[in-house]
Amino acid sequence: MAVNYGSKRTVVGAHYGLRDWLVQRITGALMALFTLVLLAQVLLASGPIGYDTWAGIFSTQWMKVLTFAVIVAMIWHIWVGVRDIWMDYVKPVGLRLALQVFTIVWLVGCAGWAIQVLWRL
Repeated sequence: MAVNYGSKRTVVGAHYGLRDWLVQRITGALMALFTLVLLAQVLLASGPIGYDTWAGIFSTQWMKVLTFAVIVAMIWHIWVGVRDIWMDYVKPVGLRLALQVFTIVWLVGCAGWAIQVLWRL
């Protein structure tokens, strides 16, 4: 005979805990690694640092791929953080949905612009 110890708790929407925590840590680590790689390239560059130096740093294919990975990681990192802010502090569902849609559109636009700038070099 099964024993029922109270009602089953129904959780809606906010069950992202461990996954979001891991996403924040992994994307943060990737962005930190990218910062160190970029800092090393800038410090090892000879002469004054101008447009030509920056264009040279980002002209190699491996740096473009790494930068693209960091752009995707940063967009995901931002989305998790901002989505949690909207879910925690904006109670009207319609407003929260509108803010989430705006955030997605804004992040996709920023990613598109960043990729356009990156591959234009």
